[in-house]
Amino acid sequence: MEYRLRLAKRMLFNKKGSLIGAVLAVTIGILVIHVNFVIFQGLFDAIVRDISDYRNGDILVTDEADYIDKSDLSVVNWFERIPYVEAATPRLSSTAEMNMTKNGKLVEETRVPIVGIDPFRDIRASTVHETVSEGSYVFSRNSIVLGSNVARDLGGAEVGDSVKVLVVDRYGQDEIRRFTVSGIAKSPGGQGFDYTAVIHIDTLRDMMNRQGDTGSFMVKLNDPTKAFEVKEFFLRSFPNDDFKAETIEESAEEQLAGFRSGIAMINMIGYFGMMSSAFAIVTIQMMLVNGKTREIGVMRSIGAKRKDILIIFIFQGMIIGAIGAGVGTAAGLGYTFYAKETKMSFNNSLPLEVTYNWEKIIQTALTSFILAIIASLYPSYRATKLLPVEAMRTV
Repeated sequence: MEYRLRLAKRMLFNKKGSLIGAVLAVTIGILVIHVNFVIFQGLFDAIVRDISDYRNGDILVTDEADYIDKSDLSVVNWFERIPYVEAATPRLSSTAEMNMTKNGKLVEETRVPIVGIDPFRDIRASTVHETVSEGSYVFSRNSIVLGSNVARDLGGAEVGDSVKVLVVDRYGQDEIRRFTVSGIAKSPGGQGFDYTAVIHIDTLRDMMNRQGDTGSFMVKLNDPTKAFEVKEFFLRSFPNDDFKAETIEESAEEQLAGFRSGIAMINMIGYFGMMSSAFAIVTIQMMLVNGKTREIGVMRSIGAKRKDILIIFIFQGMIIGAIGAGVGTAAGLGYTFYAKETKMSFNNSLPLEVTYNWEKIIQTALTSFILAIIASLYPSYRATKLLPVEAMRTV
């Protein structure tokens, strides 16, 4: 077996051009898959990250039919007794009309989403406060944080401006309050509260006439892998309530479903590209067979069997696959490292969530290696069909 491997290496390395071409074919196939994974899976993970950090947390608790009327303090305290839970915070949402006078002109904006938050708990459970690029987060009952797009639509609202907010309460009555803009929020990629206004939850409760009610609880875990376990424990602990608890994958399913299909299609295209590299190996191996006709004839004439010829050319496929898989994986890891260290972003706004998925990396390398071996089978078989007399005619 050892002499066959040596012959395979010698025959292959004597044709360096063919070897380089075959290795490049495998390398490019692997690199394409790595690039697709970094960009598209990184974008998907970035959207999940931002939804989790800004809106839903690792677990989102709502009521199946209505608002949650259980004390938010009791629910938050229950969650924070669990070791896996980092923090929990209540939120309440509605829609508002806003207007303000800017440079002597009245500017109005309708159907603005408005979120009520607990300022002290929210900064522990979410990172919305980190997106406030000007001013500060909500700190009092008469302060409001405007998303950058809301501020723009209001004629360029700035920190310190006065904004009048109208909310329809539970009885259909208009409730109007005046707020002072304490901050402007602008998140990378616009996944945060850029199109939303944020006020104190107790103020929104008063305006909606829903004292003590909560729309949802956002729960942040220090170990996100325990989300399903914590969710099930919570639902078992409150069997008589109409609570609905969802992990980030469940609560954001509608937003992410289409994106998952897109990623699957991109991955399929990448694997088709890898298959095309296998065809390149077949072509190059056939050229090697045609170029080594004399050597094959010599080996057959001195007693080499067809099985020996077959194994020699399969070894060549294994060598090509091993080198190509190694170089392609190294190139892919290099690109991943570059994307991670430079904090590569999508459309210069949304930072990608770049990770090393070792399972996929190993799977891609093994797939390319196996494809290279499979691609060498037909040329190997053709080499065994050469008769010694015919092969020796050119000697």
